[in-house]
Amino acid sequence: MIDIGLTHVALPVSDLEQSIAFYFTYAGMQVVHRRLDAETGVAVVWLCDRTRPFVVVLIQINPVRPILSPLAHLGVGCKSREDLERLCQIARHEGRLLSEPKDSGYPIGYWAFLRDPDGHTLELSYGQEIGLTLES
Repeated sequence: MIDIGLTHVALPVSDLEQSIAFYFTYAGMQVVHRRLDAETGVAVVWLCDRTRPFVVVLIQINPVRPILSPLAHLGVGCKSREDLERLCQIARHEGRLLSEPKDSGYPIGYWAFLRDPDGHTLELSYGQEIGLTLES
């Protein structure tokens, strides 16, 4: 089957392994494809959380410019408020927490911003109802 619609977002990263570890820890994503581009020699991985046919493509380059920063971000829904708080505690300890968790009410929910190894922003959230909005 051919994929249609939004299938991926690509991010430049300086260290694939650090970024893979970050997105595994904070977004539950794992490598589903890895290659060295034959033309450019650039290392590329696809990460997926296996909940839908969508991947985050990491492309190793140095230096990384521009970065996906606070208002431009990737968003990941957590399974509970407690899970979000647990991940924020880890991020706080690692110096990756950009903003403390905040409850913005419906439909935004409880959320926080984290910084990945290259400075890209990841939003963790609980209570965003994108799926329910689409069903109505």
